Amino acid sequence: MRYYYYLFVILILGCVKPNDYSDVPSLEFKGFSKNTMNQGNFPQQDSVILNLFFTDGDGDFGTASTDSDLNIFVKDLRTNQIFSQYKAPFVPLEGAGNGISGTIYIKMYTTCCIFPPESQLNPCESSLDYPTNALSFEIYIKDRAGNKSNVVKSDVITLNCR
Repeated sequence: MRYYYYLFVILILGCVKPNDYSDVPSLEFKGFSKNTMNQGNFPQQDSVILNLFFTDGDGDFGTASTDSDLNIFVKDLRTNQIFSQYKAPFVPLEGAGNGISGTIYIKMYTTCCIFPPESQLNPCESSLDYPTNALSFEIYIKDRAGNKSNVVKSDVITLNCR
């Protein structure tokens, strides 16, 4: 009887369909570890953890340790400039379908507040007139084939300027 039980389990597991992900990576913003951060000249003064979920149908996400290609891109929407670029570790191709999914956690360090030109304040100065900045990002990833994911927009982080 035990033999039939194991055979039944193997047959059921053999019928499980592989995930049907697109070969173009897909990205989903999941959140930040907190919703406020203090501005600073030095990155280590404050930070948040960015949480993303991704899928890639052909499983070719990540970069070999010897490769210098960056594959996670974060744009600051206050300036429309790339804020940071990151390199995800290599994910080996395994299995018949090779589709992968997972969670990406990125520690993002603080930045300076940006003030209106008429204020004549330099970035990272303390300001009582402009106590906060609304900081948000657009994020996308690329796989090893160069396929660019969808672009996701983050929630707003309140950047304290005092």
